[in-house]
Amino acid sequence: MKKVIAMVLLVVGVSFTATAQKVKTVSLEQTKGEFTQKSITLSEGTYMFEISNNGVGHDVGFVLAPKGMTDEAHHIKEAYVTSMVKTNSKSTSKKVKLKKGEYVYFCPLNPTPQYTLVVK
Repeated sequence: MKKVIAMVLLVVGVSFTATAQKVKTVSLEQTKGEFTQKSITLSEGTYMFEISNNGVGHDVGFVLAPKGMTDEAHHIKEAYVTSMVKTNSKSTSKKVKLKKGEYVYFCPLNPTPQYTLVVK
């Protein structure tokens, strides 16, 4: 019985490790009034967004939403940075599972235009 429990724990541990390894980081940089990356194409999967504030002069943030649905009710809240991004620093989002489709990203604090993120 102890061997069976040990095997179950090993399998569960491997499953969690495999899931953790599948998270990819997307690094985006904001300057005054814009993101330097104007569009992004990704495959379906789980991502974290790392946002850099390169000399903007005030805090910035990050919003990800389905294309055409940019009001706050449709924001993908897990994609919000976990803390406002201060000048010349970085912050990350929580894990975000993205499915096929078109999204937009922008900063409501900078403010920036809306840029395209496509998931294939």
